Parts: sequence; structure tokens; C-alpha cells
Amino acid sequence: MAETDKKTILIATGLYPPDVGGPATYSYLLNQELPRRGWEVKILSFGEVRSWPKIIRHLAYGWKVFRLVRHYQIIYVQDPVSVGLPVCLACALARRSFILKIVGDYAWEQGSQRFGVIDLLDDFSLEYKKYIWPVKLLKLIQRGVARRAQKIIVPSNYLKKIVSNWGVNSDKIKVIYNAFNSPEILPEKEVLQRELGLSGQIIISAGRLVPWKGFTLLIEIMPELLAVYPGLKLYIIGDGPDHDRLEKLITNKEMSGCIFLLGRLAQKELLKFIKAADLFVLNTSYEGFSHQLLEVMWCETPIVTTAVGGNVELIKDKENGLLVNFNDSSAMERTIKSVLADRQLASRLANNAQQTIAGFSRERMITQLLAHLSGT
Repeated sequence: MAETDKKTILIATGLYPPDVGGPATYSYLLNQELPRRGWEVKILSFGEVRSWPKIIRHLAYGWKVFRLVRHYQIIYVQDPVSVGLPVCLACALARRSFILKIVGDYAWEQGSQRFGVIDLLDDFSLEYKKYIWPVKLLKLIQRGVARRAQKIIVPSNYLKKIVSNWGVNSDKIKVIYNAFNSPEILPEKEVLQRELGLSGQIIISAGRLVPWKGFTLLIEIMPELLAVYPGLKLYIIGDGPDHDRLEKLITNKEMSGCIFLLGRLAQKELLKFIKAADLFVLNTSYEGFSHQLLEVMWCETPIVTTAVGGNVELIKDKENGLLVNFNDSSAMERTIKSVLADRQLASRLANNAQQTIAGFSRERMITQLLAHLSGT
């Protein structure tokens, strides 16, 4: 795109404020920052048609895209399925290209939640024939949209590998790490503990309540942890389809007095709990790139998480956090105990993590994105 051209971009997103979630935050950020750099930005959110019946709303969204695409030089799509498929079809009819952002494997997430998929993402991304037809269909859609895209943006090298496993040319997949913006300054840990009514040693875990986040293991190892730290409490923050199952497990283990499901919290409240905690634990089998871990680093709370996905691009074991294998109960128990027992270790991990987040600035992300947009 020549420097003299008027720079225009249509951002097609499934979520936009007041919706919450990564795509909403990211699209809102672009809508703030790109006009300051000379771009005309149009946001087309799926929220405009979400109240319509299924299928009809996707057709309606595709029609909206078709009417707009001729007026914008860049069409930037924020997922490969819910908005990706309508945009792909509209752009094919209009003979226009588009850029696609991929932050996860939608077929795997839906397959794990709804269709009995038990494979980890690395294996799932390489398989096709073994799955039932709804999973196959979702895999076909996201692969087809990704192949049609002129360029693909992903937030980690791990996700670049996953999308390549779909059969997409890796040369057109570009890695741009997500930005971290420092939230409002919070009070000190002791002040927050009093404000939140917390006592004893505190472990926080957070995320959507889905199988791959591994909350079950944290509940199951609590009796062993309590044997050494009687006042220990575990707070799990988030909502999702596994809520009732986790609540039943807590009750069956008679842990209701020391394990608490807090549901979904506003970001500021979530950060208060994280900063007030002695340890943040994320036992996950999959992370594309965890913005949550960046927030924990900012809160100066030590991290124990799994050596999976984009985690290893952010966490350096024994430097700014501690890594274990997913669902390794003995390693997780041992590692948690090591942090709770050693304040110097906890402090060193937290201090090093503070230095890590400096490399994930908004300016860096926008500059890299504009370089790819301008080269389209």
C-alpha cells in the first residue's frame, strides 16, 4: 500500500464492547490506536445480528460485509469461523482478500466441550478422519477460511505451528505477541487481603471452567496441601460448563471451607484477588498465548503453570515462574509446596516476571501489526 493512499480498514469481530473477551479488547484497542496513526477504521461486530435466528444471522452478517468490503483496503477478521466464514464468502463474491487473526482452535474447543474429543490440541490439529461429522465440519471451515486468507496473524509461535498443522502455508502466518497495558494501580497485598477478607495462605486459579483448564487436579491435591498448610485456601475464578461438576467434586471431598468457586469477576476485582494471593496456579493443557499470565506478572504474584503451548514462550522455568507437566499431580503438589515454603523463591520469581512484561508493550504490537498491514 503506497504511503499516499488513504489507509482504511474494516475490522470484522465476533465480540466488541460492551461484550467481554479477548477479541473485544483487541478490536477496541485497534479502534483507539489506528486512527491516531492515520487510519480510517470501521468495526463490524457480530453483536449487530446475534439476536437473530441461527444461520439467518450469519447470512445477514455476510451481507453486511459484502456491502462494505469494496470501500476498505484492508479487511481484518478476528476469528476463522463465526465471522470468518461469512467474511470469507463475502470476500470471494466481491473478489477481495482479507487478513485473519487466529487465537485458538475453535474446532478443538467445541469438540472438547460438546462432542467428546479427548485429544490434546497438538494431536487434534493433525487428525481428521477419527472425529464425528460436526467436528470434521468445523475443522474444514477453519482450515478453508485460513487457506483463503491472504495473511494470518497469531499471538505465539505455538499457534503458528498449530495452524500450519491444518495444512496452511506457514510462510503467510505471522507472529505478533499481544500487548499488555498496565491496569489501574492496586493497593499493597496486605491491604487487599483485609479488603477482601482473606486469611491464611492463598492460591488463585482463573479461567473458563472447561476441561482443558485442569481445575479438577487442583481440587484433588488440596487435601495433601492442607496437611502441610492447614490454613491454605484455593479460589477458582471464572465461569463455564464445568461449574456444577467442580462444585460437586468440592462437596464430595468436603472441601467447601477451603476451596471457593467465585464465578466471573470484573477485571479489577480479579486482579485484586491475584495480587492478594501467595501463588497463582494455571494447570492447563492448552494456551495459545495467555494474557492472564501477563496480568499475574504485573500483580507481582509468583506463577506455577504448565509447559504447554504459548506458556513456554512467556514463562522461563525457575526464572520468572515454575513449569510442570499438565495434570502431573505429584509435580504440581511438590512445586506448589516449594513456593509456599520459600518466600525468597517467590519474591525472585515475581521480580523477574515484572521485567518480562516490559517487552509486551502496546506500541510494539501496533508497530508490528501496521508493518504487516502496510505490506499487504
